[in-house]
Amino acid sequence: MGIYDYSFKAMDGSDISMADYKGKVLLIVNTATGCGFTPQYEDLQRIYDLHQKDGFEILDFPCNQFADQAPGDDEEIHTFCKGRFGITFPQFSKVDVNGENASPLWKYITSNSKFEGFGKGPKALGMSMVAKKMDKDYKNNGNIKWNFTKFLVDREGNIVARFEPTEKMDNVLARIEEIL
Repeated sequence: MGIYDYSFKAMDGSDISMADYKGKVLLIVNTATGCGFTPQYEDLQRIYDLHQKDGFEILDFPCNQFADQAPGDDEEIHTFCKGRFGITFPQFSKVDVNGENASPLWKYITSNSKFEGFGKGPKALGMSMVAKKMDKDYKNNGNIKWNFTKFLVDREGNIVARFEPTEKMDNVLARIEEIL
């Protein structure tokens, strides 16, 4: 199976097929409204504004699995993101990205990507400590480590990059522009 064989829920509960996004460059993100990385919504919206016309989409999946940082219902989360950050990219129903109840789409993504570290610096060190507390083997599996983990998918449906939340958004933008 490939990424286009999966579906997920819209905020209204209807099913959406990944096949609807064939031929587009995608950035798939698990998000939260009460996270230290939540200001990344500003950068995500900036990137979306720059490249949506080029066949680029951001698929935003709120997730409450990391320190209960997305506690609201779908409507509350969307209202917050639209009001505070002016997001216009698609935001979907809240999902689990890890574990037994993980969305099949997210199980596919995590089993087809590799964690390559948080980088360097204070935020990276902090994230490593948090990840190790949650999963002693965190370095050796594809599980999502925290909110705002991003996956870049090319026009053929291949996962071509994984960005941890500590990655500089300018690096994310540069990689998106390489494959557009």
